[in-house]
Amino acid sequence: MAGASALDFQQTIASLGCMTALQKCQLALFLLGIGVGSGPVAAQQPAEPPLLPMPRVPDAAPDDRPPEAAEPVDDAARLDTLFLELAQPGRQDWERLEGEINRIWARSGSPSMDYLLRRGNEALEAEDFPLALERFSALTDHAPDFAEGWNARATTFYLMGDYALAISDVEHVLALNPRHFGALAGLGFMLESLGDDELALRALEAARKLNPNSPNISDAVERLERSQGAADL
Repeated sequence: MAGASALDFQQTIASLGCMTALQKCQLALFLLGIGVGSGPVAAQQPAEPPLLPMPRVPDAAPDDRPPEAAEPVDDAARLDTLFLELAQPGRQDWERLEGEINRIWARSGSPSMDYLLRRGNEALEAEDFPLALERFSALTDHAPDFAEGWNARATTFYLMGDYALAISDVEHVLALNPRHFGALAGLGFMLESLGDDELALRALEAARKLNPNSPNISDAVERLERSQGAADL
C-alpha cells in the first residue's frame, strides 16, 4: 500500500481503535451478564444472530521457502507485492494470494514459536479449545510481537463464544499488523452478531479494501449496507 490509500487505511484503523474502547467494556459487561437492561449502555442480544464463517488460522510454515533460492526471501517486499495483487478486483487467484500471505504471516522467525503455533492449531482443529488456548497463550506470552499468536488465540476465544476476549486479542493483532484482513473481518462478524452494525460495517469495509474478492467479506458488507439503508428509510 502506498500514498493516500495507506493513509486512509491507517485512519480507518485509528478510528476503529478509538471507538472500540467503550465498546469493549460494554461487550465485556454483556458477556458477563452484568448490566443487561439496567442502563443506557446495556447491550442487546440479537434475536437471530448471523451465521459466522469458520475462521481460518494459518498453520506455521517455517520451511516453505524454496531450498534452491540463492538469496533470502524479503518477506516485507513480497507481502507488498501480494497485497497489491490481492487488492485487484476480479482476481481469480485471490485464494492463492491469501494463502501465501497467511503462510508468510505464520513465520515467527523462531522454530519453537512456530512449533507452538502448529500444536495449537492441531488442538483447535480437534476442537480441544482449552488445550488450544493454553498453547496460544504460551505463544503470546513468549512472542508478544508475533501477530499470528494473538490472531490464533482470538480465533479460539471466538469459537468458545467469548467475544470480549476475542476482540481484545484482535486489537493486538491490528496494532502489530494493520493489514490483517482476517482479523478485521472477524471483528466485523463479531460486532454484527452483537448488534453493532455501524461499526461492523466499518471493520468489514476495511477488510474488503484489502481483500475485495473474498465472497464472505463482500457478502457481509452488502448485507450490512442493505440493513443500514433500510434502517435509514
